[in-house]
Amino acid sequence: MNTALPLMELREIWVYLTGTPLLSLVLTLIAYQVGLMIYERFNKNPFANPVAIAIAIVITTTSLMQMPYATYFEGAQFIHFLLGTATVALAIPIFKGWHLLKGRGILLSLSLIAGGAVSIFSAVGAAALLGIPKELLMPFYAKSVTAPIAMGVAETIGASPTLTAVYAVSTGIIGAILARYVLDFLKITQWWQRGFAIGVAAHGIGTSRAFSVNAEAGAFASIGMGLHGIVGAIMIPWIL
Repeated sequence: MNTALPLMELREIWVYLTGTPLLSLVLTLIAYQVGLMIYERFNKNPFANPVAIAIAIVITTTSLMQMPYATYFEGAQFIHFLLGTATVALAIPIFKGWHLLKGRGILLSLSLIAGGAVSIFSAVGAAALLGIPKELLMPFYAKSVTAPIAMGVAETIGASPTLTAVYAVSTGIIGAILARYVLDFLKITQWWQRGFAIGVAAHGIGTSRAFSVNAEAGAFASIGMGLHGIVGAIMIPWIL
């Protein structure tokens, strides 16, 4: 009797959610929370990336429910809306961490230019060598910066914002997983150096990973991601 009532309530909630776009939003939030729990359970192992886990859960669930992407996006568009505020919020970590740049400005500027250039030309070059069609290749120019800015850049250069977001998020996930091992291999041990490199290369997902490991690395990752986004938003449309 004590368990019947909660089950009935859960069933009513499920019936209500399946009839509204709210289901997609709830699914997305629960999937990310599950991803975070697994990430913590595995002692923050980079291979247990919470975003990758959340994406896998959402794809699996929507496939089993045979939910079209348009239906899913109708409910999850609130999260998409928040991307705009997230873009503006990038100014906050830059402002807070501006004093950390003292004495490192030239070195970090050179690192930013080198990282941004390698990010673009390595991806575009590899895609071109593989003979990928132009409509699939163009988003590689914009995906080098964080997803909210990349989608805006994509619209400016005539690329698909949706495909650009897929490339940018994939880049962030791969970067967050592999950055630790690449930086260890290169014997880069200073947290500010590791953080800035992760922020430039792996965007917001990498920055989140950096914050979960070390506060100094997270601060420099935020600065790297933000500066890379600003420079990319100006330079990529201008170059193309």
